[in-house]
Amino acid sequence: MSTIARRARRPAPKERQALPPRVRRLIESPTYVQADEDSAFLRRPEMCGVRLQLDYWKAAEKLQQLGIRDTVVVYGSTRVEAPTRARRTLATARARLKADPADAQSQRAVRAAEARVRHSVYYEIAREFGRLVGSSDATPKLARLTIVTGGGPGIMEAANRGASESRSPTVGMNIALPRDQLPNAYLTPELCFRFHYFAIRKLHLLEKAKAAVFFPGGYGTCDELFEVLTLLQTRKIEPLPVVLVGETYWRALVDFELMAEEGMIAPGDLALFRFCESAEHIWSAIRGWYDARG
Repeated sequence: MSTIARRARRPAPKERQALPPRVRRLIESPTYVQADEDSAFLRRPEMCGVRLQLDYWKAAEKLQQLGIRDTVVVYGSTRVEAPTRARRTLATARARLKADPADAQSQRAVRAAEARVRHSVYYEIAREFGRLVGSSDATPKLARLTIVTGGGPGIMEAANRGASESRSPTVGMNIALPRDQLPNAYLTPELCFRFHYFAIRKLHLLEKAKAAVFFPGGYGTCDELFEVLTLLQTRKIEPLPVVLVGETYWRALVDFELMAEEGMIAPGDLALFRFCESAEHIWSAIRGWYDARG
């Protein structure tokens, strides 16, 4: 029997008033609400397993329905801005500093805005990479790929934007946070998801990935990078190309060679990733990885 049919059999409010008081109290009791309609029950800690399944299956079903099978996942900072926006932020900060050159807060704002302008080059690279992937056809060794991101601003927005500009479907997997992170405007509406659990979101980001591309980022991006490298190192997932964009940034952030020299990773683990500097270089590296593996 359908959910609509089941719900239709429940007495309407007016009908309840005509029922005997004792019966009315019974059907208005929280225990009388069907489990799948009882939001308070589903939010209980004991129902975590059920919520995990729901978090996974809603997106899995829609991706299957829309034929999203092979993807390239793009990670990176939410704080990277488009060049025009970054330059406007810098102009505003400099104007405030000019009005009060001795103000320490304005000085810090200018330095932060200058860094945003420097980092905005990555926005353009991610956007162009999204366009390249979105406009590329399948090859004998590599299926047609769909851009997938965490669905938020910054690098994620840029990659989704490029894919959208190439008229390709583009996926966003947003996350519920204490401070709401709205999805970026360049996602395909039917492929815009929101998760409660980071674990399920991470699983979906990587589950269909045929390549993983990491732009400069903070704690979240580093967490995702080392999780992917660990899964590859321990052979928990099939091999795939991992690209780190911006060699200067990543080498300053992580001394990978030191980890190998100190015996914390095997020398061969350094081959799990490579550095790239442009959209064309990233896309060429991914296709070259598959060509080399046959």
